[in-house]
Amino acid sequence: MVEVEPLRLHAPSRRDAVVVDLPVVLAPMAGVTNAAYRQLCREQGAGLYVCEMITSRGLVVGDAKTRDMLQFDPGETTRSVQLYGVDADIMADAARILIRDFNVDHIDLNFGCPVPKVTRKGGGGVLPYKRDRLRAIVRETVKAADEHGVPVTIKTRIGIDDDHETFLDAGRIAQEEGAAAIALHARTVQQAYSGQADWERIKELVDEVDIPVLGNGDIWEAEDALTMMAETGCAGVVIGRGCLGRPWLFGDLAAAFNGDGQRLRPSLGEVGQMIVRHAELLAELQGERHGLTDLRKHMAWYFKGYPVGELRRHFAMVSSLDELKGLVAQLDAHAQFPEQELGTPRGRQGSPRGKVVLPYGWYDDTSGMELDLADAEDGVSGG
Repeated sequence: MVEVEPLRLHAPSRRDAVVVDLPVVLAPMAGVTNAAYRQLCREQGAGLYVCEMITSRGLVVGDAKTRDMLQFDPGETTRSVQLYGVDADIMADAARILIRDFNVDHIDLNFGCPVPKVTRKGGGGVLPYKRDRLRAIVRETVKAADEHGVPVTIKTRIGIDDDHETFLDAGRIAQEEGAAAIALHARTVQQAYSGQADWERIKELVDEVDIPVLGNGDIWEAEDALTMMAETGCAGVVIGRGCLGRPWLFGDLAAAFNGDGQRLRPSLGEVGQMIVRHAELLAELQGERHGLTDLRKHMAWYFKGYPVGELRRHFAMVSSLDELKGLVAQLDAHAQFPEQELGTPRGRQGSPRGKVVLPYGWYDDTSGMELDLADAEDGVSGG
């Protein structure tokens, strides 16, 4: 039995600025963790639910698309946003905007994205190699957020590849500059989402720093979270791909952390009703046409392992609530949960990258303060 404590995120000037009763965090996922999906997950169980990644420069210059992503439902009593950027002053300004204009209660900094369009410009998971730039960003963002007593956390990876690890230095820098916690996705940028997460590195980080460490990677079932916490001593878990098409995972996590062995294994009919609920929330957020279009990408995740047959193709092209409800009515409502899917990966896996795409001369030094990364946020909209 793992002893589970609330997750307490401190701003330097304010103790317990954010307290999460269940130490479970929904990872920000581009195109997925909008206000509708966060509400759907929150209805299943407790935790901290993070908005999809926002670019700092887009926010500072008043980009409409960036601001439109910052939508919250009335039940989100703790507003949490992940912020991306490479310039310390702009990140600080963006933090002030998030708090002042959008009443954000918690800011997470993205230093883990492995997408080539991000890494080739020195952002995301490769930025921690430039230790001085990382320190400046964390310091200035923490200082700006602390003007309002809002805690800042960071998320990172083990490193760029096996030869260029950065996570221990990132943890020390985060702690020294006042970050409230650090989340570690226990893969390298080169691995992206392939292979197996190395939980032993989470334990190394726990042993290295005093601030809370959150573990991320290969949590497919509630039992995986318990095992990770027991093996690594981490203070909580970050759930990403494991909840795709399975928002009820947060209910399973709540039960597991409370010592309850009950797990939700929904029938196909119950999954259908969950999809309808998701559609209704998306329609409220985006309008029916856009909301149902957005829902299509979730269908393969929801139906993974279930006997859906030819209906699968129709679900993938659904365009209205009435059409969706008609399709749900045709499902075999009594079809049981596919037990063979338990513990299997969900979402993208892919294969390791042969070589991480980096700016020219990236490995020449570990400072990065002289680099001109002014265009490093161009075309970045989450990830």
